[in-house]
Amino acid sequence: MRRRRFLALAAAAAGASAVGLHGALRPEVSAWRGRALGADAEIRLRGPARLAEPALAAARAEIARAEALFSLHRPDSALSRLNRDGVLRAPPAAFLAVLDLAGEVHAATGGLFDPSVQTLWALEARGEAAGPALARALAAVGWGRVRAEAAAVRLAPGMALTLNGIAQGWAADRVAEALAAHGFPDALVDAGELRAGRGAWRVGVAAPDGALLETRSLTRSALATSSPGALRFADGRAHILHPAVPELAPLWATVSVEAETAALADAVSTALVFLTEAEARRLPARLPGLRRLLLATAEGEVRTVEA
Repeated sequence: MRRRRFLALAAAAAGASAVGLHGALRPEVSAWRGRALGADAEIRLRGPARLAEPALAAARAEIARAEALFSLHRPDSALSRLNRDGVLRAPPAAFLAVLDLAGEVHAATGGLFDPSVQTLWALEARGEAAGPALARALAAVGWGRVRAEAAAVRLAPGMALTLNGIAQGWAADRVAEALAAHGFPDALVDAGELRAGRGAWRVGVAAPDGALLETRSLTRSALATSSPGALRFADGRAHILHPAVPELAPLWATVSVEAETAALADAVSTALVFLTEAEARRLPARLPGLRRLLLATAEGEVRTVEA
């Protein structure tokens, strides 16, 4: 199982036509599809197709770097080594930066974004979340017991981290930066979360049943969407867990977060499913990079919060 976002690409460009009013041809659009941190990934960029391959090679290198840092499926990743050994010595600066942002979102959401939920999540995935095992897993949750310093990152006994709720966004941000550095600032990156560069990119936000909730035009912005009930454990519980009360059901069927960076949008969308509308309206003041929040009920009722 993996956390799933329902972001559907509605069109490559907002209002673009094959030929403009003055006969100017639309810029060429190149595309790449693959995988990033366990999710389907796609990149679209506007510009000369003959120059796209070096930019896409740099993008793939950034995806590989994200995998080497944050993959839970690679035993040699920095995160897997931290979870196995309880300590990661001389952590890469990028690893520490992601942990720093995770701490900021943890504080702003009252602890609802908590990457230390991994031990509990793994227990749920195995169908063993009951009795003493559940009590031990809950005792292992607690972001405040993570010690992250330049010399080492240390976990409390029994603790493990998942950065799936922030690392895909981080990867999208790094890919977008790599494309811009190689002459393609007008790009749309989907690495589980969306990051749009210069130009207008039209995207849709869909509910788990495929119903389109809204369309957005993204420019120099990021968008992350979470639908917790789209994937469920064997006992029917939604796969995004409340870190303190795992039996608590999410309040929203779908949430979507627009922010300056995909990493921030990614992390906030994870916690937002458990926040009331009133709590959600207080978030932009706590996290200035937020731009817009969407909260949708199972019946399709949509409420928005503008930063």
